[in-house]
Amino acid sequence: MKANADVQPSADEAPIDRKGVLAEALRRRILSMELAPGAVVDELALCDEFGLSRPPVRELLRQMAAEGYVELEANRAPRVAAMNHDSLHSFFLAAPLIYIATTQLAATHATAAEIEGLKAIQALFRQAIESKDVENRVLYNDAFHLEIGKIAHNDYLLPSLRRLLIDHTRLGKIFYRHPTTDDMQRDLELACMQHDQMIEAIERRDPQTAGQLVREHFELSRRRMAEYAAPQGMEVALAL
Repeated sequence: MKANADVQPSADEAPIDRKGVLAEALRRRILSMELAPGAVVDELALCDEFGLSRPPVRELLRQMAAEGYVELEANRAPRVAAMNHDSLHSFFLAAPLIYIATTQLAATHATAAEIEGLKAIQALFRQAIESKDVENRVLYNDAFHLEIGKIAHNDYLLPSLRRLLIDHTRLGKIFYRHPTTDDMQRDLELACMQHDQMIEAIERRDPQTAGQLVREHFELSRRRMAEYAAPQGMEVALAL
């Protein structure tokens, strides 16, 4: 949503949090790949679009750099965090460790209210899969695993999970693309079922099963990503 700098709120309305609106929009654009990895983030364009001066925009970009969304270097324009061979190698090594740890801790610490919140996100994820909504199924998958990280109540793991989910969400937007093929839809339905099973394991406080389920869940994503990166070769007729 574009903020209009010329519109002033009435006395009855709360002032618009333009910086908050920008933060939400920028994160969404990065996660949805509207802003591609390595793309320049145009500070002046953001100032104009959201009705902000440069200092709060720069402050927000520094915050987002700390979170892993953007990269800041001296004498260079800010850029969307890159995804290269080294970062993806680190991602695939770290992801199972962090997902398993947070999910097992969630199964240990989750309250009834937190589980209901997780179920609400899962309902939105299922709806996005059924409607073949690429953007929302990727974003609600991110929200599902982030909520598990919050339920884990571990201040050391949560920042690592947040950083991990930036690339996992962007990878999901690439690999689970539209139009959805039959086999991809089956994988997505299986992923949705695995989410349900994780919730059940968390609800009955079964960290061992929860950890095994998330391991299988990540393997499903890893296999799909590997197939995209190394597709089967085309059949070529050989002339004799």
